[in-house]
Amino acid sequence: MSWGCRGLPRSSSDARFYYSLIPAAIVSVVVLVLLLSILVYYSIPAVEYYGSTLFTSTKWRPVEGDPSASSYGLLVPLAGTLVTAVIAVVLATPLSVSAVFFSEELIPARFRGVRDVFASLVDLMAGIPTIVYGLWGVAILAPFLKDNLYEALYEALGFIPLFSCKPVTGSTVLTAGILLSIMIMPFMYAVMREAYRQIPSTYREAALALGTTKYEYSKIMFGMLRPALLAGLLIGFGRAAGETVAVALVIGNTFNMPSCLLAPSYTISSLIANQFANASLYPYMTNVLLLGGLILLLIGLASNILGLMYLRRVRYVA
Repeated sequence: MSWGCRGLPRSSSDARFYYSLIPAAIVSVVVLVLLLSILVYYSIPAVEYYGSTLFTSTKWRPVEGDPSASSYGLLVPLAGTLVTAVIAVVLATPLSVSAVFFSEELIPARFRGVRDVFASLVDLMAGIPTIVYGLWGVAILAPFLKDNLYEALYEALGFIPLFSCKPVTGSTVLTAGILLSIMIMPFMYAVMREAYRQIPSTYREAALALGTTKYEYSKIMFGMLRPALLAGLLIGFGRAAGETVAVALVIGNTFNMPSCLLAPSYTISSLIANQFANASLYPYMTNVLLLGGLILLLIGLASNILGLMYLRRVRYVA
């Protein structure tokens, strides 16, 4: 295949293939712009009426037929979104790195089939419907964590504000973060694995020829993988921030600031899922929820754009 220095095709067959992809790219951009425009358009009335209180209030008190008596605050769900996403990334990052090193280095080359099966199983986790994760989380994970972890954390670390509230249920901020970490790990693993496989074998051989230990060798390899690690972290953060069904089932859906990880709270996505069906009954509630959707879209765009920028820096010379 012959391509020009700027990625433009030289042969006629390459040109036809190249130009056939342009409509799909244009449609993708148009859909994104339309989605962003619609969310902005329907969010403006809520911002004009309630102003900055939308981002500073911790109350959610809709009043039917009286918008002046209603109170809509997105601070709690926004904080819950960020806290659960951060917990998920913090827990999923070492899991993803360990899985990459295990599959690419610790499994012997003669067991390539085992390596492929392991990678396929991790990739399969990304295809499991989120409702399945949510049902497993609320039925199995939440009760297990409450009985075996949260009680112990409260008794041992109750003097720390993050663990200062007595756990009365397994549906908490920490449960949502742990479940999200399991859900985003396959995405982060896929990004890091593909970048790790791009490292030339000459680099690996040179590191081993210097007599490095396994720890030193892994430190050198993952040092070269740092841009992909940051990219996977950012993409995982965006994925965790936008998750809806699974989080709505395990976070408790209570308007509490997530200052204690052992208490229930809200995220923007779970708020929209729980409130949108009845939003038309209350003035401006639909607009406020669409504003929450706009915030989620901006978070997702920012994290994915930054992640792709870091991913472009993964360049190795063979």
